[in-house]
Amino acid sequence: MAFGDSITEGTGSLPSGPGGWPERLAERMAGSNWAVVNAGIGGNRLLHQGSGPSALERLDADALAVPGAQCLILLEGINDIGRPARAEYAHEAATAADIIAGYRQVLTRAHTAGLKVVVSTIPPFEQANYFSDTGEAIRQSVNAWIRTTPDLDARLDYDAVLRDPAHPTKLRPDYQSGDWLHPSDAGYAAMAASVPLDVCD
Repeated sequence: MAFGDSITEGTGSLPSGPGGWPERLAERMAGSNWAVVNAGIGGNRLLHQGSGPSALERLDADALAVPGAQCLILLEGINDIGRPARAEYAHEAATAADIIAGYRQVLTRAHTAGLKVVVSTIPPFEQANYFSDTGEAIRQSVNAWIRTTPDLDARLDYDAVLRDPAHPTKLRPDYQSGDWLHPSDAGYAAMAASVPLDVCD
């Protein structure tokens, strides 16, 4: 189960292309014992409602209760970080501790349901329309936790895959689709290629 927001849904990929990173990962896993289900929703947030219910609200129905689900790959949190930079969402500001607590809820509930949990770092978003220095500091703190906590079954580092080596708080120019938030087809291909095929074993 690929579970997340628009970066999992595949926003920014060309309509004529193979889709976002879950679809490309499914191609790589063809012939194995694994299938990949894309449960990404554009605008989704971990802690608050956005485009529909929050990730915590929809976790059971959209992931844990899916027949045959055995592994959850979570990429979520950038909208929790970015949206409060806008006045209309300022009252829903989330700290790094809030987001990490949300991840811990996902871990507990998924493990109770018998699923392995893989969490990815949050990619860069400088120049996106809701970037702020405060949000960047939160992203860095959350990513540091993801990289070091022993509580995850496995982790992916999409931040490292997508960031510009010369400017690590931004996406690589060729890996962004034009809004400096969503990957391009090349970015999605790089994300999928970075996933170990035994990540859920």
